[in-house]
Amino acid sequence: MRARLLVTIFAAALATLAIARAQNDPSPANRPPQQETPKSAAPPPSVTVIGARDAHGILGRDVRSAANEDMGRIVDVIVDRTGTVRAAVIDFGGFLGVGSRRIVVDWNALHFGRIANKGDSITLELNKEQVSAAPEYKEDMPLIVLGAAGSLSPWEDDH
Repeated sequence: MRARLLVTIFAAALATLAIARAQNDPSPANRPPQQETPKSAAPPPSVTVIGARDAHGILGRDVRSAANEDMGRIVDVIVDRTGTVRAAVIDFGGFLGVGSRRIVVDWNALHFGRIANKGDSITLELNKEQVSAAPEYKEDMPLIVLGAAGSLSPWEDDH
């Protein structure tokens, strides 16, 4: 009986030792499954908070001349290869979208003094006569940008 008790204690000790060894064994077969972590995790993005009164969308906004003439509405913004805003596309003329055409105006010719509300318009430094003479904007064609006198600078074309 005493021998049986010693054998049982010895077997329990061996089992405990085997379990402890398996828990400390770093081999993949004995490790609990874990999710793989990427080797180079991306840093968290930066966050900027802009007050609701400080920035507003401009697409679809009405554009008026300094003399309060209706100049159309902004339908697109043109950026160069560096991401710098260079011009705005304005849907000009026509009535209820019929007979209108798109023209491109220099970004610096636009003034955003009061655009806090959707009803506020953007002011263009050009008059209706000047804008009427502008050529129509066509995608994938060279842009002819209408601007206030002396404010345009040439774009570099790397093609």
